[in-house]
Amino acid sequence: MNPVVIVTDSSAYLPDEIIAGYPVRVLPLTVNWDGQSYRDGVDIKATEFYTRLSTSESLPTTSQVSTGQFEAAFDELVAAGYDVLALPISSGISSTYQSAAALLSRYPSERLTVLDTKLVSMALGFQVLAAARAAANGAGLAECKQAALQAYEQIGVYFTVDTLKYLAAGGRINSAKRLLGSALDIKPILEIRNGKIELVSSVISRRKAVERMLMLVEKGIGRRSPVRISVFHAMALETAQEILETAQARFSPIESILAEVSPVVGSHTGPGTIAIAFQAGE
Repeated sequence: MNPVVIVTDSSAYLPDEIIAGYPVRVLPLTVNWDGQSYRDGVDIKATEFYTRLSTSESLPTTSQVSTGQFEAAFDELVAAGYDVLALPISSGISSTYQSAAALLSRYPSERLTVLDTKLVSMALGFQVLAAARAAANGAGLAECKQAALQAYEQIGVYFTVDTLKYLAAGGRINSAKRLLGSALDIKPILEIRNGKIELVSSVISRRKAVERMLMLVEKGIGRRSPVRISVFHAMALETAQEILETAQARFSPIESILAEVSPVVGSHTGPGTIAIAFQAGE
């Protein structure tokens, strides 16, 4: 049985210290801005990106991980004796999954598996970590796939944005919904449902949005344990830290992760985004 490497993309934006020591390979998506292309998390980092975005008159666009990037990584890993489990960003948000899946016929099925994760950001990060832990413990490709599928059933994620204009501009949500954030400090609460961004509800003020998200997380966790929590943000560190402290007190997680929204995801959500992801269950 060959050892397994998990290949994911930069949308997960897993902190380096979290994945250190795990068999994880991260491939960058691309941010295109004012005629320049930047590898997500490599050529442009979150702080630099959001500082620029908050004052820019032009909006960036994004590009998926290419088939060529996946091919180079898969070829290298398979030649080195590894089996590969690819866990890219949801196909409902990016074409990155299609880039990876296009290569399935080039490799024996026992050497490469590509899953449509239907997740993004730290929700995807939790799935990657579940599969990576299995791989690090000696699990084969089929077992790592099962670990990823089981994790999917345990994961939820909610987020709020300062304005829907970025989601509307990128086509990730019905453009008419941008009106929700156009008056009275109304804040939308969104989730990733079946791989797509869906509106859950809207409230007045950021504080109430955070309270509602925590209630939704509590409902999602239910009586399941253990619990893992991540709060991730786009240039909203202080608020994210406060939410994480509240979540730690309320849910007693065995793992809690403070992270950032990657530039490529933040291109579609904007500065001020706050999100809470959880994984609950054995």
